[in-house]
Amino acid sequence: MQQDFSSWLGRSETVHDIVTAAPVAGLAATFDLADPGQDLPALWHWAYFTPKPPAHLIGPDGHPKRGDFLPPIPLPRRMWAGGRTWFDSPIRIGDTVSRRSTIQRIDAKQGRSGTLVFVTLTHEIATPRGVAVREEQDLVFRDNPKPDDPTPMPSPAPMDADFSREIVPDPVLLFRYSALTFNSHRIHYDRPYAMEVEGYPGLVVHGPLNATLLLDLVRRECPGAVVKEFDFKAISPLFDTQSFTICGRREADGSVALWSQNHLGHLATRARALIA
Repeated sequence: MQQDFSSWLGRSETVHDIVTAAPVAGLAATFDLADPGQDLPALWHWAYFTPKPPAHLIGPDGHPKRGDFLPPIPLPRRMWAGGRTWFDSPIRIGDTVSRRSTIQRIDAKQGRSGTLVFVTLTHEIATPRGVAVREEQDLVFRDNPKPDDPTPMPSPAPMDADFSREIVPDPVLLFRYSALTFNSHRIHYDRPYAMEVEGYPGLVVHGPLNATLLLDLVRRECPGAVVKEFDFKAISPLFDTQSFTICGRREADGSVALWSQNHLGHLATRARALIA
Protein backbone atom coordinates (compact mmCIF):
# COMPACT_ATOMS: atom_id res chain seq x y z
CA MET A 1 0.00 0.00 0.00
CA GLN A 2 1.69 3.17 -1.26
CA GLN A 3 -1.02 5.77 -0.71
CA ASP A 4 -0.20 8.88 1.30
CA PHE A 5 -2.92 9.86 3.75
CA SER A 6 -1.03 12.73 5.41
CA SER A 7 -3.53 15.26 4.02
CA TRP A 8 -6.16 13.71 6.29
CA LEU A 9 -4.24 14.54 9.46
CA GLY A 10 -5.96 17.22 11.51
CA ARG A 11 -9.29 16.76 9.76
CA SER A 12 -12.13 17.47 12.20
CA GLU A 13 -15.88 17.17 12.43
CA THR A 14 -18.42 18.19 15.06
CA VAL A 15 -21.67 16.31 15.65
CA HIS A 16 -24.51 16.92 18.09
CA ASP A 17 -26.88 14.64 19.98
CA ILE A 18 -29.36 14.55 22.86
CA VAL A 19 -28.83 12.09 25.71
CA THR A 20 -32.24 10.44 25.64
CA ALA A 21 -33.33 7.85 28.18
CA ALA A 22 -34.07 4.94 25.81
CA PRO A 23 -30.44 3.88 25.12
CA VAL A 24 -29.70 4.03 28.85
CA ALA A 25 -32.64 1.74 29.60
CA GLY A 26 -31.49 -0.59 26.82
CA LEU A 27 -27.93 -0.80 28.11
CA ALA A 28 -29.13 -1.36 31.67
CA ALA A 29 -31.30 -4.25 30.47
CA THR A 30 -28.46 -5.67 28.38
CA PHE A 31 -26.07 -5.67 31.35
CA ASP A 32 -28.72 -6.84 33.87
CA LEU A 33 -28.48 -3.63 35.87
CA ALA A 34 -30.99 -1.52 37.73
CA ASP A 35 -31.72 2.02 36.59
CA PRO A 36 -28.31 3.76 36.83
CA GLY A 37 -29.84 7.14 37.70
CA GLN A 38 -29.45 10.53 36.06
CA ASP A 39 -25.72 10.36 35.23
CA LEU A 40 -24.43 8.17 32.41
CA PRO A 41 -22.16 5.36 33.64
CA ALA A 42 -18.63 5.51 32.23
CA LEU A 43 -18.41 4.55 28.53
CA TRP A 44 -22.16 4.54 27.99
CA HIS A 45 -21.67 7.68 25.86
CA TRP A 46 -20.75 5.22 23.07
CA ALA A 47 -24.49 4.74 22.53
CA TYR A 48 -24.67 8.33 21.26
CA PHE A 49 -23.12 10.19 18.28
CA THR A 50 -23.52 6.99 16.25
CA PRO A 51 -22.94 7.41 12.47
CA LYS A 52 -26.14 7.00 10.47
CA PRO A 53 -25.23 7.03 6.77
CA PRO A 54 -27.94 6.07 4.27
CA ALA A 55 -27.99 2.43 3.20
CA HIS A 56 -26.28 3.08 -0.16
CA LEU A 57 -23.21 4.41 1.66
CA ILE A 58 -22.61 1.20 3.66
CA GLY A 59 -19.54 -0.84 2.70
CA PRO A 60 -19.39 -4.63 2.26
CA ASP A 61 -18.36 -5.13 5.91
CA GLY A 62 -21.37 -3.21 7.21
CA HIS A 63 -19.36 -0.13 8.20
CA PRO A 64 -19.93 3.25 6.52
CA LYS A 65 -17.84 3.59 3.38
CA ARG A 66 -14.57 5.45 3.99
CA GLY A 67 -13.58 8.73 2.41
CA ASP A 68 -15.97 11.05 4.25
CA PHE A 69 -14.37 11.64 7.66
CA LEU A 70 -12.09 8.60 7.83
CA PRO A 71 -9.50 8.26 5.05
CA PRO A 72 -10.22 5.72 2.24
CA ILE A 73 -7.71 3.13 3.46
CA PRO A 74 -7.92 0.19 0.99
CA LEU A 75 -7.77 -2.58 3.59
CA PRO A 76 -11.00 -4.50 4.26
CA ARG A 77 -10.80 -5.39 7.97
CA ARG A 78 -11.32 -2.72 10.60
CA MET A 79 -11.07 -3.20 14.37
CA TRP A 80 -11.08 -0.96 17.42
CA ALA A 81 -7.63 -1.67 18.89
CA GLY A 82 -7.86 0.34 22.11
CA GLY A 83 -8.13 3.79 23.57
CA ARG A 84 -7.78 6.20 26.46
CA THR A 85 -10.64 8.12 28.10
CA TRP A 86 -10.73 10.90 30.69
CA PHE A 87 -14.01 11.65 32.50
CA ASP A 88 -14.00 15.31 33.55
CA SER A 89 -17.64 15.80 34.55
CA PRO A 90 -20.91 13.86 34.33
CA ILE A 91 -23.08 13.53 31.25
CA ARG A 92 -26.74 13.55 32.31
CA ILE A 93 -29.89 12.21 30.74
CA GLY A 94 -31.54 15.09 28.90
CA ASP A 95 -28.27 16.89 28.08
CA THR A 96 -27.74 18.36 24.63
CA VAL A 97 -24.18 17.31 23.79
CA SER A 98 -21.59 17.94 21.10
CA ARG A 99 -18.56 15.91 20.05
CA ARG A 100 -15.60 17.31 18.16
CA SER A 101 -13.51 14.59 16.54
CA THR A 102 -10.06 14.99 14.97
CA ILE A 103 -7.76 12.62 13.09
CA GLN A 104 -4.61 12.81 15.19
CA ARG A 105 -2.31 10.12 13.75
CA ILE A 106 -2.10 7.74 10.78
CA ASP A 107 0.68 5.14 10.90
CA ALA A 108 1.31 2.30 8.44
CA LYS A 109 3.30 -0.68 9.68
CA GLN A 110 4.31 -4.02 8.23
CA GLY A 111 3.13 -6.93 10.37
CA ARG A 112 3.69 -10.66 10.08
CA SER A 113 0.48 -11.03 8.07
CA GLY A 114 0.79 -7.90 5.93
CA THR A 115 0.24 -4.16 6.12
CA LEU A 116 -1.46 -2.60 9.14
CA VAL A 117 -2.69 0.99 9.23
CA PHE A 118 -3.37 2.56 12.64
CA VAL A 119 -5.60 5.64 12.86
CA THR A 120 -5.90 7.53 16.16
CA LEU A 121 -8.92 9.78 16.65
CA THR A 122 -9.43 12.29 19.44
CA HIS A 123 -12.90 13.19 20.69
CA GLU A 124 -14.01 15.97 23.02
CA ILE A 125 -17.56 15.74 24.31
CA ALA A 126 -19.19 18.80 25.83
CA THR A 127 -22.43 19.32 27.73
CA PRO A 128 -24.03 22.72 28.56
CA ARG A 129 -21.76 22.68 31.67
CA GLY A 130 -18.49 22.28 29.73
CA VAL A 131 -16.20 19.47 28.60
CA ALA A 132 -17.32 16.13 30.06
CA VAL A 133 -15.26 13.46 28.28
CA ARG A 134 -11.94 13.49 26.41
CA GLU A 135 -11.03 10.41 24.45
CA GLU A 136 -8.45 8.88 22.12
CA GLN A 137 -9.48 5.90 20.00
CA ASP A 138 -7.08 3.63 18.10
CA LEU A 139 -8.46 1.95 14.97
CA VAL A 140 -6.53 -0.66 12.98
CA PHE A 141 -7.10 -1.58 9.34
CA ARG A 142 -5.72 -4.80 7.86
CA ASP A 143 -6.15 -7.27 5.00
CA ASN A 144 -8.36 -10.34 5.10
CA PRO A 145 -6.54 -13.45 6.33
CA LYS A 146 -4.62 -15.76 4.01
CA PRO A 147 -4.30 -19.53 4.52
CA ASP A 148 -0.54 -19.27 5.17
CA ASP A 149 -0.73 -16.40 7.68
CA PRO A 150 1.21 -17.21 10.87
CA THR A 151 -0.85 -17.95 13.97
CA PRO A 152 -0.09 -15.38 16.71
CA MET A 153 1.28 -16.81 19.93
CA PRO A 154 -1.21 -16.26 22.77
CA SER A 155 -0.23 -14.32 25.88
CA PRO A 156 -1.15 -15.80 29.25
CA ALA A 157 -3.51 -13.72 31.38
CA PRO A 158 -2.49 -12.67 34.91
CA MET A 159 -3.30 -15.15 37.66
CA ASP A 160 -3.77 -12.75 40.58
CA ALA A 161 -7.27 -11.30 40.17
CA ASP A 162 -9.02 -9.93 43.26
CA PHE A 163 -12.41 -10.43 41.61
CA SER A 164 -13.77 -11.82 38.36
CA ARG A 165 -16.96 -12.60 36.48
CA GLU A 166 -17.73 -15.07 33.73
CA ILE A 167 -19.45 -13.70 30.63
CA VAL A 168 -21.41 -15.82 28.17
CA PRO A 169 -21.30 -13.83 24.90
CA ASP A 170 -24.35 -15.31 23.23
CA PRO A 171 -25.68 -13.84 19.95
CA VAL A 172 -28.44 -12.01 21.85
CA LEU A 173 -25.90 -10.00 23.87
CA LEU A 174 -23.93 -9.15 20.70
CA PHE A 175 -27.09 -8.23 18.80
CA ARG A 176 -28.39 -5.99 21.58
CA TYR A 177 -25.09 -4.13 21.88
CA SER A 178 -24.85 -3.72 18.09
CA ALA A 179 -28.38 -2.34 18.01
CA LEU A 180 -27.89 0.06 20.92
CA THR A 181 -24.70 1.49 19.41
CA PHE A 182 -26.05 1.33 15.82
CA ASN A 183 -23.01 -0.77 14.91
CA SER A 184 -23.68 -2.64 11.66
CA HIS A 185 -20.22 -4.27 11.41
CA ARG A 186 -21.14 -7.76 10.16
CA ILE A 187 -18.55 -9.65 12.23
CA HIS A 188 -20.79 -9.18 15.28
CA TYR A 189 -24.03 -10.71 13.92
CA ASP A 190 -23.46 -12.29 10.47
CA ARG A 191 -21.84 -15.65 11.21
CA PRO A 192 -21.21 -16.74 7.57
CA TYR A 193 -19.54 -13.39 6.83
CA ALA A 194 -17.45 -13.44 10.01
CA MET A 195 -16.21 -16.99 9.38
CA GLU A 196 -16.03 -17.24 5.58
CA VAL A 197 -14.89 -13.72 4.64
CA GLU A 198 -12.93 -12.42 7.63
CA GLY A 199 -11.75 -15.84 8.79
CA TYR A 200 -12.94 -15.80 12.41
CA PRO A 201 -14.10 -18.94 14.25
CA GLY A 202 -17.39 -17.33 15.25
CA LEU A 203 -19.08 -14.00 15.93
CA VAL A 204 -16.66 -11.43 17.34
CA VAL A 205 -17.28 -9.74 20.69
CA HIS A 206 -17.17 -5.97 20.22
CA GLY A 207 -14.06 -4.29 21.63
CA PRO A 208 -16.22 -1.50 23.14
CA LEU A 209 -18.55 -4.11 24.68
CA ASN A 210 -15.56 -5.83 26.26
CA ALA A 211 -14.30 -2.50 27.63
CA THR A 212 -17.74 -1.58 28.97
CA LEU A 213 -18.06 -4.94 30.71
CA LEU A 214 -14.68 -4.36 32.39
CA LEU A 215 -15.88 -1.03 33.79
CA ASP A 216 -19.19 -2.64 34.75
CA LEU A 217 -17.10 -5.06 36.85
CA VAL A 218 -15.55 -2.05 38.63
CA ARG A 219 -19.04 -0.67 39.20
CA ARG A 220 -20.16 -3.96 40.78
CA GLU A 221 -17.06 -4.49 42.93
CA CYS A 222 -16.41 -0.88 43.97
CA PRO A 223 -19.86 0.60 44.68
CA GLY A 224 -19.89 4.39 44.67
CA ALA A 225 -16.51 4.69 42.93
CA VAL A 226 -16.22 7.38 40.26
CA VAL A 227 -14.12 6.49 37.21
CA LYS A 228 -11.74 9.34 36.32
CA GLU A 229 -9.58 7.68 33.65
CA PHE A 230 -9.74 4.48 31.65
CA ASP A 231 -7.45 2.93 29.05
CA PHE A 232 -7.63 -0.39 27.27
CA LYS A 233 -5.77 -2.33 24.61
CA ALA A 234 -7.10 -5.25 22.58
CA ILE A 235 -4.66 -8.16 22.56
CA SER A 236 -6.69 -10.92 20.87
CA PRO A 237 -10.36 -11.24 19.89
CA LEU A 238 -13.10 -13.02 21.80
CA PHE A 239 -15.88 -15.02 20.16
CA ASP A 240 -19.39 -16.19 20.92
CA THR A 241 -18.27 -19.82 20.72
CA GLN A 242 -16.94 -19.88 24.31
CA SER A 243 -17.48 -17.98 27.55
CA PHE A 244 -14.78 -15.58 28.72
CA THR A 245 -13.82 -14.05 32.07
CA ILE A 246 -13.38 -10.41 33.04
CA CYS A 247 -11.00 -9.82 35.95
CA GLY A 248 -9.83 -7.02 38.22
CA ARG A 249 -7.10 -6.32 40.75
CA ARG A 250 -6.89 -3.35 43.10
CA GLU A 251 -3.59 -1.48 42.88
CA ALA A 252 -1.73 0.51 45.55
CA ASP A 253 -2.06 3.80 43.61
CA GLY A 254 -5.88 3.68 43.73
CA SER A 255 -6.30 2.32 40.22
CA VAL A 256 -7.80 -1.01 39.20
CA ALA A 257 -5.95 -3.29 36.80
CA LEU A 258 -8.44 -5.00 34.50
CA TRP A 259 -8.26 -7.69 31.87
CA SER A 260 -10.37 -10.20 29.99
CA GLN A 261 -9.27 -13.72 29.16
CA ASN A 262 -10.67 -16.46 26.96
CA HIS A 263 -11.68 -19.94 28.11
CA LEU A 264 -8.07 -21.13 27.75
CA GLY A 265 -6.69 -18.40 30.03
CA HIS A 266 -5.21 -16.39 27.15
CA LEU A 267 -5.19 -12.61 27.50
CA ALA A 268 -7.78 -10.83 25.31
CA THR A 269 -7.83 -7.26 26.64
CA ARG A 270 -5.63 -5.34 29.07
CA ALA A 271 -7.08 -2.25 30.78
CA ARG A 272 -6.70 0.14 33.71
CA ALA A 273 -9.22 2.33 35.52
CA LEU A 274 -8.35 5.19 37.87
CA ILE A 275 -11.16 5.65 40.35
CA ALA A 276 -11.96 8.18 43.07
